[in-house]
Amino acid sequence: MNKYRSHNCSELSEKEINKSVHLSGWLHRKRDHGNLLFIDLRDHYGITQCVIENKNKYFPILEKSKPESVLKVSGKVVKRSNDTENLDLKTGKIEISIQSVEVLSNANELPMPVFGEQDYPEDIRLKYRFLDLRRDEMHKNIILRSKVISFIRSEMLKLGFLEYQTPILTSSSPEGARDFLVPSRLNPGKFYALPQAPQQFKQLIMVSGFDKYFQIAPCFRDEDARADRSPGEFYQLDLEMSFVEQDDVFEIVEKLMINLFKNFSSKKILNDKFPRIPYRDAMQKYGTDKPDLRNPLKIQNITEIFNRDDVKFDIFKKLVKAGSDVRAIITKNTKDKPRSFFDNIDKWAKDQGASGLAYFTIEKDKEIKGKGPIGKFFSEDSLKEIMKTCDAKVGDSIFLACGKEKEIEKILSLARDKIAKDLNLIDHDKFAFCWIVDYPMYELEESSKKIIFSHNPFSMPQGNLKELDFEKPLEIKAYQYDIVCNGVELSSGAIRNHLPDLMYKLFSVAGYSKKDVDEKFSGMINAFSYGAPPHGGIAPGIDRIVMLLAGKENIREITLFPMNQNAQDLMMQAPSNVDEKQLKELGIKKDIKKN
Repeated sequence: MNKYRSHNCSELSEKEINKSVHLSGWLHRKRDHGNLLFIDLRDHYGITQCVIENKNKYFPILEKSKPESVLKVSGKVVKRSNDTENLDLKTGKIEISIQSVEVLSNANELPMPVFGEQDYPEDIRLKYRFLDLRRDEMHKNIILRSKVISFIRSEMLKLGFLEYQTPILTSSSPEGARDFLVPSRLNPGKFYALPQAPQQFKQLIMVSGFDKYFQIAPCFRDEDARADRSPGEFYQLDLEMSFVEQDDVFEIVEKLMINLFKNFSSKKILNDKFPRIPYRDAMQKYGTDKPDLRNPLKIQNITEIFNRDDVKFDIFKKLVKAGSDVRAIITKNTKDKPRSFFDNIDKWAKDQGASGLAYFTIEKDKEIKGKGPIGKFFSEDSLKEIMKTCDAKVGDSIFLACGKEKEIEKILSLARDKIAKDLNLIDHDKFAFCWIVDYPMYELEESSKKIIFSHNPFSMPQGNLKELDFEKPLEIKAYQYDIVCNGVELSSGAIRNHLPDLMYKLFSVAGYSKKDVDEKFSGMINAFSYGAPPHGGIAPGIDRIVMLLAGKENIREITLFPMNQNAQDLMMQAPSNVDEKQLKELGIKKDIKKN
């Protein structure tokens, strides 16, 4: 028999009454009732209540023991009286009458309590992450993560995929985020890079003749933290398939996501067949390519109405003549909302850096009119035209923004979420997936006015390859796609370009010479010249999937040992200084300029 425990702290029930047992775990909390001392003993599996009388020689040991000390308790299982049962615990109908106690490890005073789920400053939580992870909610989140990864592996194998591991030390990539570099001792002055993703390697796996690849892949990017993005490292379900079209990738991913989310959540999936939204439509209707489809609000373009003579809103009319757009969000049946509701939205928009949001409500007395600060500038006929364009009715309200396309897309995307939240329109018991498709191959960089790749440079362009008009590159669409759930981008993917000549041509549009491509992507372009199958794939983020399933809004809540916003590990004190001997071996000198 194991000397530390005969059972874990969630196993015991009325079946074990009168049995002698040993349990080991952490002293979760204790309650002193004078003659009796009650303790909750906790391990990975659960909690068991134990009780000791003050005449027991081990009583003083327990009395002095601090929370989170590790104990071994031996005793007899006894039934709790009906009025002291705790049905919230699996072991709530029994308790252990303690006969002996052994202190396996004493705990110091805690910098933060484990009992309870109070909020504590992030720096404390991350510095003492091992304590934070003992808390029930955090512990469950990490267990969920483990189960999700195991489930994904099992499902991928059922779908005919095999798991392969790609290198961690590789070459620096000129595309994407900033690399983490690793100096090479054996090749002085040269550096490896940690992979931002196994992108080139997984394509090379397809070129090597393997048909379906997947990997729970660690990825490393030196980029700033966000709520849904860890600085430094993250994990993704990386997958690639040979001889496939876009629909084949969608079919596999939809099967996986539906099974995964149904298995780990009771929330309803809004559409078993995920809607496919062209990129331009997404930007027009939602202002973003990461739309939350639980939100019923849509953006409408009403620019043309401001060319009418019977619209007297001169500020917008002048901007429209100068090339601006006017777009609107319609809120249904909000005629009874107080003026403060509308003014607060307008003020909020100004706080976001916009010029505000104009608004009015559609009313009908003898005729249709607009109520609100700008309602008087619209004739009845112009209001009817707005109602027709926007599918608006009497009693609805309209928020308007005017400006350059990207400016109003940004503010109305945020406003759409803000208004829906204020009106309580979002059903938090649903998962709403969608595909964003038909991304442009290129875009115009705002600052330099240069043509750059908009998404993934290794993607296959759409259409007849022999008839592509490279004189109009901004009109070329690619077989690129994102999968989005509840406004969170889970992944980008693409059907890959496997033709070397076409790759040279596509890169030349973005300013790369043949020599640039050969140098920067030598492994892949060389491999493609020896026969490459058509292939495609995607890489959903594990962290974001678990975050959605756990109902969390910050990725640090589902990550074992995350860094803080400054990419620092407060617990292990990384990054840290290294000694001069190590630097000398690597041929590196520090040249740090002080501010």
